[in-house]
Amino acid sequence: MSSRPPDTLYLWYLGNPQAPVLVGDLHLVMNRRGVSLRYDQAWLDHGFPLSEDLPLSDIEHFPREKDTAAGAVDDARPDRWGERVIRLLDRPPRLSLLEFLYYAGDDRFGALGVSTSRLDYQPHEIGPLPKLADVDAVHEVIRRILAQEPVDELQRRLLAPGVTMGGARPKALLQLDDEEWVLKFAEADRPAEPLIEHAAMTLAAKAGITVAETRPIRLRDGVAVAVRRFDRRFDHGAGKRLHAISANVALKAANAELSYPNLALLLRRRGVIDIHRAQMHELFRRLVFNILIDNTDDHEKNHVLLVTANQHYVLAPAFDILPIAQSLGCQAMVVGERGAESSVENALTAATQYWLTPHEALTEARKVAQVVDGWRAHFAGLGLANADLDELAHHIDRPFLLEQRQALKRLPV
Repeated sequence: MSSRPPDTLYLWYLGNPQAPVLVGDLHLVMNRRGVSLRYDQAWLDHGFPLSEDLPLSDIEHFPREKDTAAGAVDDARPDRWGERVIRLLDRPPRLSLLEFLYYAGDDRFGALGVSTSRLDYQPHEIGPLPKLADVDAVHEVIRRILAQEPVDELQRRLLAPGVTMGGARPKALLQLDDEEWVLKFAEADRPAEPLIEHAAMTLAAKAGITVAETRPIRLRDGVAVAVRRFDRRFDHGAGKRLHAISANVALKAANAELSYPNLALLLRRRGVIDIHRAQMHELFRRLVFNILIDNTDDHEKNHVLLVTANQHYVLAPAFDILPIAQSLGCQAMVVGERGAESSVENALTAATQYWLTPHEALTEARKVAQVVDGWRAHFAGLGLANADLDELAHHIDRPFLLEQRQALKRLPV
């Protein structure tokens, strides 16, 4: 970018990164502190709507809310950690959403890219991805950013600020097994959190939930967790990027309340016909697991839909599942007739929205409860210390959740 920031940048589609396609113009909307989109004519002729609130019309699509971008473009912005990195390292002359979209770089989540040119794709370049041997160097850069210490040019190139949606935890990209992974680090107040996340994710898999693959990564001082990217495909050495939208964007585009039942209904309406019923059942299991494991950070940006070539929605693998250990008693999204109350009974009030009979929903919940009941042995087997387990038990095994598990387990098979 030049020293005087432009008010217009250009959105590109990178499904095939070797052949970028211009989508349209991105304009700074000063009065809403946001970013609008106007499709290019070629995209109107041959492209697809990026989200339901961005139909293929020759108009300027404005953001619905302040401090957001229009429709699916909002998912191309960096998360809160990425914004922090951009502020400290890139120091753009203007901290508008348009700048954040640009400085997120070429490795951002999903298949969209932002360029300074409409003639060819010219993103903000960061550098080659670090490899496993570089993790301690990456950790040192993270430490410096958290401490607001100087970071030199070589260290800056180890971080890509646009890799995930909605998260504030320190993270970086990592090349592992010739694929891209997100490397997530602990903060000082919860050093075991990466290992806790790995344990919770692998426990969720036992409960019939499709999860993003995770691996603990040992550091010179502590542990990180690597999460395999599900918005990338690597076939025979060729990489593809998958268009993906958050439940936040998808539900708002459908003018629907941010709730689990509405997400299930969206899968029913826009899902792949052969699997949408199974996906709705899995979404119900995810909800029950989040409730029973005390994951109350299950907000709408922590649920993602992959968009197929036929514009159908597929529930992406679950990610960011871990006990928050705050005993809040409410989820981040609406659960059922009792609002966001963290109870399986509340979830059961909307069973039919997941294409489940009341008996089928109870059976699904019972299976999840049986898995969660073994959480402590599972976490211990992956190396969590007794002190960490005892702290988690204060929340996961508190009467409010423990009694729900026990009631479900007593149900007849």
